[in-house]
Amino acid sequence: MNDQAFDKVSVITALNRILELELAGVVRYTHYSFMVFGYSRIPIASWLRSQADESLLHAREAGEMITHLGEHPSLAIGPLLETHRHDVGDILRESLEHESTALAAYWTLLESVQGKSVLLEEYARRQIAEEEMHRGQISKMLRPPG
Repeated sequence: MNDQAFDKVSVITALNRILELELAGVVRYTHYSFMVFGYSRIPIASWLRSQADESLLHAREAGEMITHLGEHPSLAIGPLLETHRHDVGDILRESLEHESTALAAYWTLLESVQGKSVLLEEYARRQIAEEEMHRGQISKMLRPPG
């Protein structure tokens, strides 16, 4: 670590927020995968389940970062709002909103550690790149063909 120490409380708060959001993503994407019907069900449900798996991986990584810093990971799960809108477009728009919230949380972490911890900075940057990629994928799925 650099001579400039980061604010450990704000970093742990940011990491716990990330952990909670990623755990909510596991539940959200799994639920969405159950609610897809129609001709495109198999590839869309499969994609949603892969997003749930990736959210679990991200939650694990956040938890590992928290314990690496000698702290205790949250047992909470981020907000889970059941809108009862299960059209694929609605599901994708809700997913885009969730990804945007997670992206903001990773940016908060990056701002807290930038220039102060290579480990946490690189972790945050990698996650930001992945979340930006997810948002791009969802945005493409929401565009009309042609």
